Amino acid sequence: MTDLLEKALKAARGLPPALQDDIARVVLTLAGDDASIYQLTPEEEADLAESDAEVARGDFATDEEVRAMWAKHGL
Repeated sequence: MTDLLEKALKAARGLPPALQDDIARVVLTLAGDDASIYQLTPEEEADLAESDAEVARGDFATDEEVRAMWAKHGL
């Protein structure tokens, strides 16, 4: 292990667990070991299934809805 990586891991140990997990995911992805790193919650799985169903139905936002969303966020 390099000195820089050792220093980074030492710094990460002082962070909250959620941030430590974020760092771990990045490191694992960079190392090519990113299989099954993130597990969807049941709610996320349901949201994804609904999104897939909307795509299958061709149910997309209209141009007007997209413009309204951009305007709402000042973009």
